[in-house]
Order: sequence, then structure tokens, then C-alpha cells
Amino acid sequence: MKIILTHEVSGLGAAGDVVDVKDGYARNYLIPRNFAIRWTKGGEKDVAQIRRARKIHEIATIEQANQIKGQLEAVKVRLAVRSGEAGRLFGSVTPADVASAIEAAGGPKIDKRRVELGSPIKTLGGYETSVRLHPEVAAKVNIEVVAA
Repeated sequence: MKIILTHEVSGLGAAGDVVDVKDGYARNYLIPRNFAIRWTKGGEKDVAQIRRARKIHEIATIEQANQIKGQLEAVKVRLAVRSGEAGRLFGSVTPADVASAIEAAGGPKIDKRRVELGSPIKTLGGYETSVRLHPEVAAKVNIEVVAA
């Protein structure tokens, strides 16, 4: 199935790219989560608009991405969340929580869609997450999840 990506998807492409994927992957994952829309001849007009919006939010150069990477890796991020007695969280930590915690800790403002959690964070402790700043640059951010 031919689709148009509306958000960056790891391993597949960036917003505005037209890609060909398996039907089930598109119908069951990408389209319901608004990561993509079906390709149509009329949808080709949307591609230019999506690419313009991507350029506004995109980090332009590798040097700029490396500079932001240095800022991110230097910041100490503590995320206070509600938890039970055994250290299990009520819910889980989301990429939006991580992005707001980075900004609150004095780091640069980043888009929540750039934060990649390896697995859901559901217990207290220290975690390492990845922030994809540029297709060639990713920053590793250490997060300490503590009880509120």
C-alpha cells in the first residue's frame, strides 16, 4: 500500500515521504495513529505542505544537531511521578513527559515525537532514552524516575 507519512517513523522515513508498506502495517498501525495517510492523486498536494511544515520544525544542520546533543547529554533529568509501594508507577512515562522534564531541567525545548523510549517505563529508577535530533544524530539522555 502506498502511503504519505505525516510524522517521522524510525526505519521508514520522515514526514512528507511517500513510501510503500504492507497493507496491514498501514491499516493497523500507521493510519490509526496518524503517522500516515493513504496516498491519492489529490494527496500529492498535501506532500508539499507537509514538507514545508517539516522544514520549519527540522534542525537544519548536523553542527546544530551536535550542539543540541551536547546540551541534552549535559542536563540531569529527574521526573517525579506517582507510584505505589513497590515502586510501580500508576500508568507509564510517555515521550511527552520526558520532553517536558528535559525542558524543566534547563535543557532545550524538543518535540515529543523525537523522543524514543526503548520500552515502556513503568517502575522507578534510572533509564536511558534516545532523542533523534537529525537523521544522523541521536542524543542519549539519562532520566531518573523518582516518586512524587
